[in-house]
Amino acid sequence: MHAPLPDPSLDQLFRTARTRNGWSPDKVSQVLIEATYELAKWGPTSGNCCPGRFLFLASEEAKARLAPHMSSGNRAKTLAAPVNVIMAYDLKFADRLIDLFPHNPAAKDWFTSNPELNLETAFRNGSLQAAYLMLAARSLGLDCGPMSGFKVEGVNAEFFADTSWTVNFICNIGYGTDEGLRPRGPRLAFEEACQIL
Repeated sequence: MHAPLPDPSLDQLFRTARTRNGWSPDKVSQVLIEATYELAKWGPTSGNCCPGRFLFLASEEAKARLAPHMSSGNRAKTLAAPVNVIMAYDLKFADRLIDLFPHNPAAKDWFTSNPELNLETAFRNGSLQAAYLMLAARSLGLDCGPMSGFKVEGVNAEFFADTSWTVNFICNIGYGTDEGLRPRGPRLAFEEACQIL
């Protein structure tokens, strides 16, 4: 049995955490970026498939390559954030199953023989891993600003041409400010979103 996390930890991860639009200019170190992934990678995926891929844009040059593909409402905050993470997934994730799922050498065939299952598995589990990365970032003291509102084809062409990676969504990370912070939106009550059978 594990003890529940203390309330301050739960607040930092969930209850008082906010999607940030404004950012402090303080840099995020490579050490902290790597520590975020090293924590997030332990989150479970089906068959330990681990299709999530993460491109961290920390230089001004890299962020400038992303900016033209962001919607007008997302461009300024993307350029202001210390790091933009392109949350992606690898459509050839099954090539690594011999290492990640070694007790079943035939696992790769599940996906190479079924393109629909391959795409569904990559997208679902890549999304899980992206969420783990955001929780890992918050647990290490960073703030997150996940976003849609970008040109998928443009991002894929700019960053993932001639690869098997494809973008899922973009997330800014760094040390957030209250600039542009709206009142917190409501959430559905348990009775509205859940059932117990």
